Amino acid sequence: MRIIFAGTPVTAVPALTRLASEHEIVGVLTRAPAPVGRKRVLTPSPVEAAARELGLNVLTPATLKAPEIQEEIARLEPEAVAVVAYGLIIPPALLDVPAHGWINLHFSLLPQWRGAAPVQYAIASGQSTTGIATFQIEAGLDTGPVYDMVEVEIGHRETAGDLLERLSRDGAELLAGTLAGIEAGTAAPTPQEGEPSHAPQLTGHDGRLDLNRPARELDAHIRGFTPNPGTWTTWRGERVKIGPAIPVDVGVPVGEIRVEGGDVLLGTGEGALRLDRIAPPGKPWMSASDWARGLRETVVWDS
Repeated sequence: MRIIFAGTPVTAVPALTRLASEHEIVGVLTRAPAPVGRKRVLTPSPVEAAARELGLNVLTPATLKAPEIQEEIARLEPEAVAVVAYGLIIPPALLDVPAHGWINLHFSLLPQWRGAAPVQYAIASGQSTTGIATFQIEAGLDTGPVYDMVEVEIGHRETAGDLLERLSRDGAELLAGTLAGIEAGTAAPTPQEGEPSHAPQLTGHDGRLDLNRPARELDAHIRGFTPNPGTWTTWRGERVKIGPAIPVDVGVPVGEIRVEGGDVLLGTGEGALRLDRIAPPGKPWMSASDWARGLRETVVWDS
């Protein structure tokens, strides 16, 4: 089929590569280059970089509402638009341009975790399973009928970054299968069933750890928000970043750091977190044990 691919982050690249091997990709929609790093270097999105390596036509509009970009999409005459974490709102006027519509790959078992951060919320909420789904985009947020879904187990120590990498590969195959079914005329989407939950865009504030919560819940929170937006607490009024930690059944007062042998333990509402890596204010990531060598035996953290 003639397909436009719409996606931006690295998790969309496997799907682009997979579809390019089977279909005619007539255009790639992605977010415009953005400043990256401390020097704010203007950098193309991972999808743009991959598309240019494949020799594909790349479009980077700031909005899809502009008449010129809508005319360009119509001129390309796509039979379908495949979407993976694109990041821009699709105006209703564009939904009917391709004969088979806009087909989205979403990293959850819809209607669970509609929104921008489904994997992060699935892990942070303590789920043991999640999944991937392909569905037809309509005017509502992730509300369209579903073509295919696959349930996936969440690894005991997986972070959101780990799981997204795995789901992006599985999702590429699922999306390819859905489009094959659409092309063959055998695909039949069905309405979503069940109570929806929502996974809105995360901010840095969402990463703050409430140390009054049990250690096992904080462990899920940390893994769910790693690597982005990251998790943190405060030390003498300044943010200290906290990397993935292991919950342990040790009694340490809430908000207190205790150094026992080679372990650095952070007290929580129930049990403690055995810290692995932290980033103190103004410093790079380091092992918690290296940081703790300069501390007295017990240090109180702000909660």
